[in-house]
Amino acid sequence: MRGLARREFCLVLLRRMADVRPDLVAEALPRLGATRAEAHAAHTIWQALQHAPRGPRGLALRTAVLGPPEEVEDRRFGDLDLQVRRWPVPLWPHLYWEVVSGPGGTVLAEHLVRMPGSPVPAAAATDLRVWEHVLDDAVALPGARSVDPGVATRWEIHLAGGVRAVFVWGLLQRVDRPG
Repeated sequence: MRGLARREFCLVLLRRMADVRPDLVAEALPRLGATRAEAHAAHTIWQALQHAPRGPRGLALRTAVLGPPEEVEDRRFGDLDLQVRRWPVPLWPHLYWEVVSGPGGTVLAEHLVRMPGSPVPAAAATDLRVWEHVLDDAVALPGARSVDPGVATRWEIHLAGGVRAVFVWGLLQRVDRPG
């Protein structure tokens, strides 16, 4: 897609992450060889594509920007046939961008997930690593309870002992502990 590729897509993801962790986003921009202005421009282009009346929609838009997926998996959920597609992303070499789509390429869910063989150690309620652990890591912990924060790109997991884990696009941003 003209003006956007995987690098710029990472900049789009960073835009929402900056709401929670502007410090980590500021550190990440140089690793992508990007400026704040380039990140803003990528986000503007992405938003324009999302709302373009004649532009690609859903899965077609993601594929136009990200290229062919590295992995494609067919999955059945009840009576619904789904496809799961995964792309590597340059900023997080141990993660994939995962898109779950339904009939007609409708995007049902999308977020960052752990790659098989990731060097990141398993999560524990006492060891959650910001920008390394993903939503699936925390959901699998004993007593984990998902809480809807009311923002489409965010998730929250409450763990034993009052620990609260905040995720954006499926990537851990912050861990709040009581006291």
